[in-house]
Amino acid sequence: MPFSEEDKALVKNLHLFKGYGSRRLLSEFQGKNWTKGGLDVLLRKLSETGSTSRRPGSGRPKCARTEENVTAVEELVISQEDKPQTHRSTRQISRETGVAQSSVVRIIHRDLRLKCFKKRRAQELTEANHHARLVRSKLLLKKYSPSDVSFIWFNDEKVFTVATPKNPQNDRVYAPAASRKKDVAAERLLRMRSTFSKSVMVSVGVSKLGHTSLIFVDPGVKVDGAYYRDVLLTQQLLPAIREISGEYFIFQQDSVPAHRARENLPS
Repeated sequence: MPFSEEDKALVKNLHLFKGYGSRRLLSEFQGKNWTKGGLDVLLRKLSETGSTSRRPGSGRPKCARTEENVTAVEELVISQEDKPQTHRSTRQISRETGVAQSSVVRIIHRDLRLKCFKKRRAQELTEANHHARLVRSKLLLKKYSPSDVSFIWFNDEKVFTVATPKNPQNDRVYAPAASRKKDVAAERLLRMRSTFSKSVMVSVGVSKLGHTSLIFVDPGVKVDGAYYRDVLLTQQLLPAIREISGEYFIFQQDSVPAHRARENLPS
């Protein structure tokens, strides 16, 4: 079994300074799950080289992680730096280079020392969207003095769908080899789901001073102008903002229908 660096240091010290052999080490450290064969090899290496470290050049020689293959994998795996959305998976890299997929993974992690990040969904913004947001942000900053910026509170609502993640690649049904698909019960072959997934809507206020707690909208309630004004704002959101900001704050909301209802706009 492989020994950790702490195990190697312990075995080395006990062997050199107290003369412990493999049997003595096994009897006193039964919880380590060491084996006599592994300890004999480690002690033999210690007596021959004076160290428990791996000797340079030992082990199986590299056959796939050559310099040429490492360069080829590097060019493909980080190609999206200059050309976004051109990411290649390890399977695609394996097909293009002829290197086994397991070797491609080892090259990425051990030789190139790259870290993997999972992509997230995001709304694509056009140049016009970027420009409009920049212009509106500058106008908002010009409207208020620097001392007022910290007291500007933004709020928004978000719907989260509650659905258990499923990986269809691993969702399999096993039956005897002589079975046909029509012989398997339908309830075993079908993965049922409801017509509409359960969801929850939350609201929150954010500013430089901090943020409110998540405010959950009652299930089945339609957030119209009246509910937004009488429940979310009056009963929950504004009291939470006052606890953080005090009586002075600037409330900034977006232009969703519930926010810009006639009754909710300042007179």
